[in-house]
Amino acid sequence: MADIVDLILHDHQWLRRQFYYLDDARSPTELAAVWEPLATRLDTHADAEETVFYPALLKKGDSGDPEDETEDAITDHNKIRDAVAAARRQTVGSEAWFEAVGEARTENGKHLDEEEREALPDFVKSASLQLRHDLALEWLKFYHAHPAGRGVDESNKDAAAYIAENS
Repeated sequence: MADIVDLILHDHQWLRRQFYYLDDARSPTELAAVWEPLATRLDTHADAEETVFYPALLKKGDSGDPEDETEDAITDHNKIRDAVAAARRQTVGSEAWFEAVGEARTENGKHLDEEEREALPDFVKSASLQLRHDLALEWLKFYHAHPAGRGVDESNKDAAAYIAENS
């Protein structure tokens, strides 16, 4: 069976790896070759979590504090989106670009660590294998419907409104 938790963790590893690849890129062309797909995936991953995972956590998260975990995730996603948008406004390889990419990396790293420590383990404890499988299929359909990030919602969310709408 497919598992939403495995798919999220797979994305997390991909995101981390791409940030490491940036460390070895030297020219603006190399930086752009790594950054542009990474920036797209950061936005896509956030939208996928907000569409597929966090509504389910709010409804099924019996352990931990699903509302607090969701609020943290939405706030983190907003910071990551802001940093990605700031990098997109800069010339690749410029000092301002490196600063924005560094902010995206820092915020993403904090988010992934927190999610892996809190939201994902809490969901594993409270969700059935069947639900995790069903959500995995929704996750895969989401990525299929948004190839190369097309149509992904890159807008910031109000955490309180999101929680109210999805609880």
